[in-house]
Amino acid sequence: MGREKQVKKWGELKLVGYRILCEGDQYITEIPKASLRLQDKQEDIPHVINPSQQIGGFVVDGVPENDGYWICVEVRGFGDLPEDLVQLTIPPQSYAVVRYKGPNDKIREAYSDLHAWMEENQYSRRLDAWHLEKFHSWADRDSVDVELFDTIADR
Repeated sequence: MGREKQVKKWGELKLVGYRILCEGDQYITEIPKASLRLQDKQEDIPHVINPSQQIGGFVVDGVPENDGYWICVEVRGFGDLPEDLVQLTIPPQSYAVVRYKGPNDKIREAYSDLHAWMEENQYSRRLDAWHLEKFHSWADRDSVDVELFDTIADR
């Protein structure tokens, strides 16, 4: 597939946005709707670091409080938030990373490719930790630009 993979560390992240809880096959339509809602709401969120990026987060196998998908913007600190928004703090973690550009229904293939690379390079996935997706472009579902951050165990 020719996508360049690497390992990156990311310090603590403070995120504000929407939590999406739905049936598994609905995420592909619900996440884009929520990201547009978040984009419209952004001026009401204090301390946004980069208005042109959104960060999605999910835990593969965690506690029920973390179920679902969270679409957020990164903030310097938590301020007064509109009532329908949630805040989330992600601890510093290490990730295997690949950038994907294309239709959002093909992101799974990029993950498969990344997971194969991780296995080849003997990185173990942390299913109990937050995995992140940094969106550089999300408005057109047929042409997203996203970095996939799959959490790995430090070695």
